[in-house]
Amino acid sequence: MRVWFITGASRGFGALITEQALAAGDAVVATARDPSTVTARFGSLPRLLAAKLDVTDEVQAQAAVDQAVKTFGRIDILVNNAGYGLLGGVEEASGAEVERLFATNVFGLLAVTRAVLPHMRRQRAGHIINLSSIGGYQSFIGWGAYCATKFAVEGLTEALALEVAPLGIHATVVEPGFFRTDFLDDQSLSRTKAQIEDYHATVGGMRDFAAGANHAQPGDPARLAQAFIALVNAPQPPVRLPLGSDTVAAIEKKNAFVAGELAQWRKVALSTDFPAGA
Repeated sequence: MRVWFITGASRGFGALITEQALAAGDAVVATARDPSTVTARFGSLPRLLAAKLDVTDEVQAQAAVDQAVKTFGRIDILVNNAGYGLLGGVEEASGAEVERLFATNVFGLLAVTRAVLPHMRRQRAGHIINLSSIGGYQSFIGWGAYCATKFAVEGLTEALALEVAPLGIHATVVEPGFFRTDFLDDQSLSRTKAQIEDYHATVGGMRDFAAGANHAQPGDPARLAQAFIALVNAPQPPVRLPLGSDTVAAIEKKNAFVAGELAQWRKVALSTDFPAGA
């Protein structure tokens, strides 16, 4: 029996992954700001611990991890799922809005990871799975601040995977595309207070698109949760796992664009080294 520690487990991806892990016979520490929302959904089960956790509170993160280890003896899989979106132009996003976004999506993820890693190092085993987004690989109009948090998660995970590999620990960043969850609902998506008229055609268009796309996204959340079981069962899990046909298409398109731009500017790029023999 493996032990999962899942943040933001009361709804969305977190709840569906919790459901799949329990169905697989594993134990789950399902965390939420209000743990009663977890028990309301799943009931009281011997293999389920509903723990209070606001990821922006480092003391709470340590307490939840300590409670998990005291209850189940170990943590095998950490899923850093808690997070939210911010829709608005880069100039429209206030300092306070961006700081709050990073506090959850980046600093909160780091706080939980720091609390869990000493136990995984002691075990010489474990798997850390960080939820990113296609927005962590390619940025989009209206999502600059949100994508910046996910770009940070990608960079952190790449480095972490290299650092913990000699200790028997894996790290994977998962990149979902648009899935039919409540991500675009008001409870998951924040919007910048400022809306600048000059960005009506660009960011405004994205606001309209988001409203129309809500609950019409192509990705099936239940199948995403099933993919997590395949991921943790893999003997050599990937550092990156894109999920969704839209994500795969966006990655291929960006890779082709970057390769073409590099070819165009290759001479300038290589011209900045010291001359040979200098």
